[in-house]
Amino acid sequence: MAVWTQLQDAARAWRAWPARRHLVTVGAALLTVLVVAIPTAMIPTPVFGREVGVTVWAWPVLLVTAVLSGVLSASYLGGPATVTPQDTGLAVAPVVADDERPGRFGAAGGLLTFLAVGCPVCNKLALVALGYAGAIQWFAPVQPWLGAAGIALLLYALVRRLPNEGGCPVPARGAQRVG
Repeated sequence: MAVWTQLQDAARAWRAWPARRHLVTVGAALLTVLVVAIPTAMIPTPVFGREVGVTVWAWPVLLVTAVLSGVLSASYLGGPATVTPQDTGLAVAPVVADDERPGRFGAAGGLLTFLAVGCPVCNKLALVALGYAGAIQWFAPVQPWLGAAGIALLLYALVRRLPNEGGCPVPARGAQRVG
C-alpha cells in the first residue's frame, strides 16, 4: 500500500473518533510533555538542572512528539467508541504481526525524543561513553537526528495503528474476556 494511502487511512480513522478520544489525546499529550520536559530540565525545577541550554529545536520536537504520542495512546482506548476500519470505509491493512506492533515503535520514538531533547552532558550514558568533550562534540550534533527519528517512528506507529485500531483495543471497563 502506498504511503500516501496509508496516511489518508490513518487521518480518516482519526477524524472518525468521538470527542472522548480527542480529550484523551490532549491529556496524554500534556502528560508526555511533563514526563519528558521535567527530567530533561526543559521546564526548570529545583530537582533537575541543565548544564547546556535548551536548543531552538527541542520544544518543537517535544510538542510534535507529544501530539503523536497522545493520538497513539488514545487509539488504544476501548469500549463502544472503538472505530473499526469497516465502520469508516478504510482500506483494511493486513493484521500486524507480533514483532511489528505499533506500540513498540511508539515507545522507541518516545525514548529517542527523550534522548534528543535532553542535555547532552546530563545524559549519563553519553557522558560515560564519550566523556564531557565527546558528549558536546559528538552527541549534541546527533540529537536533532534522534528527534527526527523519534518523530518518524511515532508517525510510522500511527500509520500502522489507526487503520487497525479496532483489532486491538484495551477492553472496556467491566467487559468480559472471551477465551
